[in-house]
Amino acid sequence: MRLWRAGLDGFADLERENALLLAIVEATSSGPDVGPLSAAVAGLIVEATATDVCFVHLLDDEGSALTLAGATPPFDSEVGLVRLPIGTGVTGWVAEHGQPVVIVDDKQADDRYVPIPALRGTDYTSMASVPMTSHGAGLVGVLNVHTVARREFTAHDIRLLTTIGRLVAGALHSARLHRRLVARERAHEQFTEQVIAAQETERRRLAGDIHDGISQRLVSLGYHLDAAARTLHNDPAYAAQQLALARELADITVDEARIAIGGLRPPVLDDLGLAGGLASLCRTVPDLHCELDLGEDRLPEHVEIALYRIAQEALQNVQKHARATSVHVRFATRAGSARLDITDDGGGFDLASAGELPVGDRIGYGIRSMAERAELVGGTFTVRSKMGSGTRISVSVPTG
Repeated sequence: MRLWRAGLDGFADLERENALLLAIVEATSSGPDVGPLSAAVAGLIVEATATDVCFVHLLDDEGSALTLAGATPPFDSEVGLVRLPIGTGVTGWVAEHGQPVVIVDDKQADDRYVPIPALRGTDYTSMASVPMTSHGAGLVGVLNVHTVARREFTAHDIRLLTTIGRLVAGALHSARLHRRLVARERAHEQFTEQVIAAQETERRRLAGDIHDGISQRLVSLGYHLDAAARTLHNDPAYAAQQLALARELADITVDEARIAIGGLRPPVLDDLGLAGGLASLCRTVPDLHCELDLGEDRLPEHVEIALYRIAQEALQNVQKHARATSVHVRFATRAGSARLDITDDGGGFDLASAGELPVGDRIGYGIRSMAERAELVGGTFTVRSKMGSGTRISVSVPTG
């Protein structure tokens, strides 16, 4: 559908506005991919509004920053590379306050303006920036248009841009939900494969432990008991010696059985609950000063096991890799959710490279394992780390 460009004194008339909105609707119905959708919308807006460039900035999943998701040439090469924290620059201000901004000229005189060299903002005289909001998701992003020539953006212009922003926000929100659903399904598939592989590995390990340890000791125990039975009347001293050895073997076998059972389910959770289990875990890392802040609330069994295993993995990583002297373990519940935080004062690591580590690397594998355990019980997993500033691992699980 061809859109006629509006004159500099205003946007298109009602018929052309309707054509623009129809084209936006068609573009937002084209598919769930955020990138092509953002690029298509940016192109339509520039063509229809007689502006020179358009930028579509999307709010990230954490709600803390905006990322350039779509742009008209020559700035399409910057998509995915420009990131603005909420509150930074005009775009960040619009996101934070939910209000449009118009700058007719002299951008540098506006305290909110922060030049972005990659987007060459100083090459453009006027700009309009509007929030993109949807009824279901709230703020989704920010839509910006710029002109080289001086432009008086009218209230009508801003209303039209805001309408476009709402249409785009709904589509982008749906695209984001689709992306998350696909990612979650893929993660579940991968985790299911890993769980099956881990179960087989665990079965083989447990079978080996039983065969090499418990079974052999039970066989030896039987020999000692037979020897004691045969010599009980003729050589009581020898029989007593055999019974003592049998008693010792029985104790060792019971300990090995407890260890094997503990590998399948931590018995400490049955005895002490999650808080006691976490405190017990901290005692297994004697080289670290462990500060505990633990609520006593009980959770469903599968959730407690997941949080316990996540804490176990996290503390092992701290002990082996973090070069930390202390760790803070916090567990708390509030209305509808439970949260586990494990924070160390170690050397930290580069989050950007952690996801690229080979599976055999304990840190890379450990992070993925913890994230998958959290995902399996419907929770969210986040890790914050910076070289030289320690690491915080957080898990939030719904309980309602």
